[in-house]
Amino acid sequence: MVTILVVDDEPDIREVMRFALENAQFRVIEAGHADDARKILASESLDLILLDWMLPGRSGLELAAQLKQNPKTRAVPIIMISARGEEEDRVRGLETGADDYIAKPFSPREMVARVKAVLRRTQPDDANDEIDIGGLCIDHISHRVRANGNVLDIAPTEYRLLHFFMTHLDRAFSRSQLLDQVWGDQVYVEERTVDVHIRRLRKALEVTGHDRLLQTVRGVGYRFSDKN
Repeated sequence: MVTILVVDDEPDIREVMRFALENAQFRVIEAGHADDARKILASESLDLILLDWMLPGRSGLELAAQLKQNPKTRAVPIIMISARGEEEDRVRGLETGADDYIAKPFSPREMVARVKAVLRRTQPDDANDEIDIGGLCIDHISHRVRANGNVLDIAPTEYRLLHFFMTHLDRAFSRSQLLDQVWGDQVYVEERTVDVHIRRLRKALEVTGHDRLLQTVRGVGYRFSDKN
């Protein structure tokens, strides 16, 4: 399921946006200010951000600029939302890196249509392709993992870890490399945290015997491979 982060300091507006987006079959996460949004970005795999310009503390415009400068988040599309509807403000928002701009007040139907349009533009051509390795299948659009046709219950962090491994088959990664690639900006996470999530991922996969694909490489770290 596509996951969208709504960042707005007005709870009533967030509620309207959540209702419209969930009716369109999107998963919605909310944040009331920029700091909350950054914490969510560090722990969630997001497909799009709806970002209000005027936020308490750091503005949405500042946050958008920071996200687009960060290699870990620059690919996440942003739709800027603001009561500032003048052409100069729209241009400023787009020049900061936003993929679209919606002026308040807006129609929820228009917002959903804009979201769908941006997702169509920004998703890669092969976004609908599934990765299948030995009967273990991951669908990055629906965020589902299936093993031998059965849907597995995978937590968000383990999902990101599995997706990274399955898109980098047969390569060994150190714990430090996995922290950089999967956890990103969470710089205070200790390397042993990787081991905890590896154990959880193995436990989720062992039901169908696919835990054998997640291999420990002594002296290095971990590798995902269908070879012995």
